[in-house]
Amino acid sequence: MADRNDRVPENVCGSYYVDTACIDCDVCRDTAPENFTRSDEHNYSFVFKQPETEEERKQCDEALAACPVEAIGNDGE
Repeated sequence: MADRNDRVPENVCGSYYVDTACIDCDVCRDTAPENFTRSDEHNYSFVFKQPETEEERKQCDEALAACPVEAIGNDGE
């Protein structure tokens, strides 16, 4: 389970986030490309835009469920 206290600093404010357990595997970026991107400098993903539509929320939830290291969190805030 992702740790809200260990979020990577690039995440935008909101309910979805990526923590430092990210292994840069591309799953979230492939699943929800409108919301996740990669930090080339640090070699991990982060949330650059919180979901604004139901479709984006579904894709973010799918990315959360598919993350092999459980680095994606959703605090529902």
